[in-house]
Amino acid sequence: MKAGFAVFAGFCLCLQFVGNLARADPLKIRIGWIVAPAELTPYMFAKEGIARHNGVSYTLDLVHFQGSPLEVTAVQSGDLDVAPFGSSSFAIAVENAGINDLRIIADEVQDGVPGWAGPEFRVLKDGPIKSIEDLRGKVLVTNIFGGETDIAIKLTMLKYNMLPNRDFSEIQAEMSNMNALLLEHKADLVDAVHPFQDDPHFQAQSRLLFRPVDTLGKFELSFLTARAGFIAAHRAVLVDFLEDYVRAFHWYLDPAHRAEAIQIVAAATKRPPATFESWLFTTKDEYHDPDAMPDLAAVTSNIAAQHQVGLTKADLNTQDYADLSLLKEAVARIK
Repeated sequence: MKAGFAVFAGFCLCLQFVGNLARADPLKIRIGWIVAPAELTPYMFAKEGIARHNGVSYTLDLVHFQGSPLEVTAVQSGDLDVAPFGSSSFAIAVENAGINDLRIIADEVQDGVPGWAGPEFRVLKDGPIKSIEDLRGKVLVTNIFGGETDIAIKLTMLKYNMLPNRDFSEIQAEMSNMNALLLEHKADLVDAVHPFQDDPHFQAQSRLLFRPVDTLGKFELSFLTARAGFIAAHRAVLVDFLEDYVRAFHWYLDPAHRAEAIQIVAAATKRPPATFESWLFTTKDEYHDPDAMPDLAAVTSNIAAQHQVGLTKADLNTQDYADLSLLKEAVARIK
């Protein structure tokens, strides 16, 4: 009887061990974000029922960053699992920081897609700047050196044989300060984006001179990346996450949900819903691919433009730095 009891007890322990494995804690995915609502991350699962795998196979640990250079450092040190980078910051991460195993796995937001809006370079409506040539000797403002608008400024001015620090000055400022810099005559050209460009007084006192798309064409503003080792170790969980991620895109981009989606974004960003009602999740917004599929050809072209103006060491063929198989598997599950 003692021997039988011992066998039975051992069997129970085995069942308990298997059960514990089945109830293993979900994988914590540390995911970065910089700005909302352009990035879906801070609010994508606010609508109940979208994230079917969240809390089951994974949980998200949202990490906010002031800018992409800090994200590069976090990825390099292993403190961030999934990082959003744009074409410009991705090239810096791979070429300058040496993160050669970084892979593009899904899209977030694109500029320059025909039919959708994007950043604008604006000047005073009644000021002296009538054409790009008139910017010689003037002060131009970008939100961040090395970003889309900085590249667009440098490349546009280069076409008119004008170089920074020789033929014009370029400064960096927060998006929220752009309107004041122009209207108070502290700068001659500023980068205007939603919601700041929607201010009626700013609209009345300024006019469009050109857009980044005029020089750069389509620009990949943000896409999700992960290191190859993390992908290999947690492939199945990442497919679960991307399935939920794409499902969130479908829900937020559905016109039938727009009113509720605006309320969610307003709560997440702590801004009045009226801030978003005229443009968010419409063609007045920047483009979000419904299946979160990045445009790798655009990324390659964007990095070539960076190299042309001396911001990167070399061109990159981003087909070599992407793994879209996880996203394709996730999309296939939904469809």
